[in-house]
Amino acid sequence: MNQISQAEILFPPAAGSEIETLVGALERNRRTFAWKCGGLDAAGLRRTVGASTITLCGLLKHLALVEDGYFTRQLTGAPSLSPPFDAVDFEADPDWEWRTAADDSPEHLMTLWEGCVARSRAHVAAAYDAAGPDARAGTPWSSGEPPRLRLLMVDMVEEYARHTGHADLIRESVDGLVGEGVPLDS
Repeated sequence: MNQISQAEILFPPAAGSEIETLVGALERNRRTFAWKCGGLDAAGLRRTVGASTITLCGLLKHLALVEDGYFTRQLTGAPSLSPPFDAVDFEADPDWEWRTAADDSPEHLMTLWEGCVARSRAHVAAAYDAAGPDARAGTPWSSGEPPRLRLLMVDMVEEYARHTGHADLIRESVDGLVGEGVPLDS
């Protein structure tokens, strides 16, 4: 997996291997999501659209949590989530990340998300290097069977695609930024 070029991170390769395609698709979604959340102040990150309570700050914190849950705890089999998530009782406060995100600065939220993404990249690369896309997660799902790396990757691509759609609508309402393609100089 170390042979993936910068262009393949920006765009999934047209004739890449399975893992190059999955990583390329995930990285394209991450890049678009970061573009939709970037350069805004706290008010912009707290904006909502219509009756929805979803905010860009909530999306940043939620996707940081999902990255950590899938690729740090689930994939590696770590006994708990990373900070700050490890100190949260999600059974008592299942919407913690959405509820608390408005209290965090834009810089803190972006740093938290970027840190979780960096850990995820390292864990995915290590799992792939060890066993390819058939690598099994260290923690089984409720069925008792640990998912394969390819399923975790597909789930994460879907998670970003759905939430980047939310981010599209919110960002357009903030300052009119639209588009699905990220400028290469962003």
